[in-house]
Amino acid sequence: MRICICGGGSLGHVCAGVLASQPDNEVSILSGHPEKWSNEVVVNDCEGKEYKGRLAKVSKEPEDVLANQDIILLCLPGYLIEETLIKIKPFVGNAKVGSIVSSTGFFFFAHKVFDKDAKLFGFQRVPFIARVKEYGRSANLLGYKKELAVAIENIENNFKQTLEKLFSTPVSKLNSFYEAALTNSNPILHTGRLYSIFKDKEDEAFDHQILFYKEWTDEASEIEIKMDEEFFRLLDMLDVRTLPTLLDYYESHDVASLTRKIQSIKAFEKILSPMIETAGGWKADFTSRYFTEDFPFGLKWIRDLAKENGVDTPMIEKVYEWGISRIK
Repeated sequence: MRICICGGGSLGHVCAGVLASQPDNEVSILSGHPEKWSNEVVVNDCEGKEYKGRLAKVSKEPEDVLANQDIILLCLPGYLIEETLIKIKPFVGNAKVGSIVSSTGFFFFAHKVFDKDAKLFGFQRVPFIARVKEYGRSANLLGYKKELAVAIENIENNFKQTLEKLFSTPVSKLNSFYEAALTNSNPILHTGRLYSIFKDKEDEAFDHQILFYKEWTDEASEIEIKMDEEFFRLLDMLDVRTLPTLLDYYESHDVASLTRKIQSIKAFEKILSPMIETAGGWKADFTSRYFTEDFPFGLKWIRDLAKENGVDTPMIEKVYEWGISRIK
């Protein structure tokens, strides 16, 4: 299997190491910084397992790495997706083009850039919790998913089995790209949590860098549940029926149980809020991807579709307008 990974973030590193460690795969990287990559990527997971894989080629030029690929996998922030699709379009050939996360506009952009028969796939939620350790050389895999849900368009039915083999995880095929593009993961989970932490405190200095999940609050859960209820009114309008609510996904039934559940997730416990240290304490970092991606390339799609379809979403609108106004 010839695979080209576009992007060098945390997920790009972990996918490169995991996929290249499989002897039947040939993995290349399309990166804006090819000089920073080693020929080998090492990934250590949360259970003590090591993945080690050699890369076939790393380049910033699409023509160098995209020829005759079976899969092109975007591991990119939302703001780079459209321009990258435009850049790679002449070299895609018969490859299947996918995104490791679909909630930042992948399908909306791909439908705009590519022909209607393009072979597309996108994950509903990322398969790994990932962090770069040493750029171009190593990364940490902090958590796996029990199952992966993927939207697939114009690709043969057995591709689901291909993904299961590549990611060593059961895969279910979604009925519509909306089910991946409109997930209630980061676009709602992150944005609602940020609003709960920083609303009316945009310039306030905190005495520590807040743990994003470990210090989760009932106020955050209440906001999330309201946003999720509004989100599901939109899904009903679009006839999307297979997504779990946040309460179902986190095996909770009310505000208090959702708070306890999120606080207890071991894989999340060390994840910090986007903050910067100043002389007076810790302040919100509005340049973080939590802001620059999850609002304009995540919650935006939900908010815009709700408006187009006449679905009332007051909490989503409030959180969206607050976040967009803070991005610098």
